[in-house]
Amino acid sequence: MTDQQQLAPGSAPAPATAEVRRVLVLSHTGRDAARDVTLSFCRALTAAGIVVRLLADEAADLGLDPATADYPIEIADDEEGAAEACELAVVVGGDGSILRAAEITWGSGTPVLGINLGHVGFLAEAEVEDVDAVIEAIVTRAWTPEDRLALEVRAYRDGELVTQTFALNEASVEKAARERMIEVVLEIDNRPLSRWGCDGVVLATPTGSTAYNFSAGGPVVWPRVEALVIVPISAHALFARPLVVAPDSAVAVEVIARTDGAGVLWCDGRRAVDLPPGARIEVRRADRKVQLARLHDSPFTDRLVAKFDLPVEGWRGSAERRQRREEGSL
Repeated sequence: MTDQQQLAPGSAPAPATAEVRRVLVLSHTGRDAARDVTLSFCRALTAAGIVVRLLADEAADLGLDPATADYPIEIADDEEGAAEACELAVVVGGDGSILRAAEITWGSGTPVLGINLGHVGFLAEAEVEDVDAVIEAIVTRAWTPEDRLALEVRAYRDGELVTQTFALNEASVEKAARERMIEVVLEIDNRPLSRWGCDGVVLATPTGSTAYNFSAGGPVVWPRVEALVIVPISAHALFARPLVVAPDSAVAVEVIARTDGAGVLWCDGRRAVDLPPGARIEVRRADRKVQLARLHDSPFTDRLVAKFDLPVEGWRGSAERRQRREEGSL
C-alpha cells in the first residue's frame, strides 16, 4: 500500500475479491452413461466451490434448470464464447465429443480434458472409471496443459476464399461420389510434387496420426513431434506413399479442373465443404495450438499399447528387470 492509499482513521481494508473458478462441462447427452457421469461431475465440482457452465441444449437434456437445480449452474446459450473465462473444459464422451470441444474452445484457448466413453478414445485423458480421481485433480489443479499442433485450412473456389477453419486431427480432401475418383495435384512449398487419381488425400497432424491417417496407412507420429503428414487414399499412381513434411511447410491440394469427379473437404470429420473441379485447399500450421489437459506424465508408448491393445508379453526391458529386482523375483 502506498502513502497515497492510506485508509481513513477507523476504517478497515476492503475484503479481497474471491477468485471465481469456472469449468465448462460438455457431454454426449445422447448416452445414458454420459448423462450420469456429467451429473455427478456437476454436483462434485459445485460442492467444491467451482462454478459449472453448461450449454443450454445439454442442460435441457440433463434436466437441469438454473431456477430449480439443487446446485448453482451457469447456462451458455450457444457455443460461441461458451468457454470464455473457464479454466478448463471437461468433456464426457468419445473422440468426436472432444473434437467438438476443440471447436468450442478454439477462440478462447481453454484446455480440454476428455473422459472417454467411446471405443478407443485416443484424445481422452481418463476413462470413465477414473471419474473420482479426475474430479480431485480438477479441484486441486493437479493437471498440466499440453500444446497440440493444429492446422489452418483454407478452401478456394475460382480463386475466391470460401472457407477458413482449423483442424486438430486432420483435413481430408475426398471424392464426393462413391463411383468416381477425383484427380488431384499435391503442392508443397509452392512447388508441385505429384498428381494422383485417388479416393482422397489426408493431411494430418501428429495428434491425428492415430485417427484417419492411421486407417489410411499413414505413420503414427508422437504428439511432441512438429510435423505434417500427407497420405493419399487408394491412389492410382506409382509415387503415392505417405509423406512427412516440416511443420512450417505450406501444403496445397488442387482438384484438377477437367476431371469429372467433385470432391468434399472434411475437417476433423465434422465440418464439410463441397469442392467442385478446380477447387484449391491450402493447409499450414495454425498460429495457435489446442491445449489438452494431462493428468499423468506417462509415455506416449504406454498410451499406444493401451489404446490398441498391443501385444507386449515377454518384454524384459531394463525398467521391467529393475522392477523385478526390487520385488525380489530375480
